[in-house]
Amino acid sequence: MEKADRLIRDYIPFIRSETAKFLTRFCTDQDDEYSIALIAFHEAILGYSRERGAFLSYAAMLIRSRLIDYQRKEVRHQNQVSLYEEQEEDGRALVDELQDGRNHYEESANLEATKQEIEELAAVMANFGVSFSDVSDHSPKQERTLEACREAIRCGAEDGDLLAELLRTRRLPMARLAALSGVERKTLERHRKYILAMLLIQTNGYEIIRGHLRHVLRRRGGLTA
Repeated sequence: MEKADRLIRDYIPFIRSETAKFLTRFCTDQDDEYSIALIAFHEAILGYSRERGAFLSYAAMLIRSRLIDYQRKEVRHQNQVSLYEEQEEDGRALVDELQDGRNHYEESANLEATKQEIEELAAVMANFGVSFSDVSDHSPKQERTLEACREAIRCGAEDGDLLAELLRTRRLPMARLAALSGVERKTLERHRKYILAMLLIQTNGYEIIRGHLRHVLRRRGGLTA
């Protein structure tokens, strides 16, 4: 239990970030959603196994799932009366009005969440000396190289020790990554900033950015982030 508590303390910024992304605003200690996210992270620690992939991706998924469950319960409690009664002014049911408002809110919230996620990722990458322009400049252009980078990223994301060293030193452990993936170190060096950025995206719960990358790269037949 002590180890789990220590891990939770170490990952408080990650838990706050996931909660804020869900709320599309900053979260505080007083938010119920933050408490639920803490419980979900603890649940992720207890239920994690290597078969589930990268731990932080699993934890992010579980946090979001528990927050969605909580939100649905809250909505049911607050809106279970008179949702389908027609309103006197225009004869529309309240549920229709809510749906229109929800659609508009979700569109605005998605834009804000995307902006927040990009800004957060840019700040994280800056700590590793990488910018979005670096990622673009160092991204693989040939299919063969793309496949090699894909394998390196997959192996890196599945190796907890490598990720721990990456976060601790803020440097990509080239020798270990080359040994794990079988990719030539020269190739890894050439695309280091691209690989580093993709590992950060894969293991830190950037679901919106990952979804965009999946869409773009699926059309290219390339890496699934």
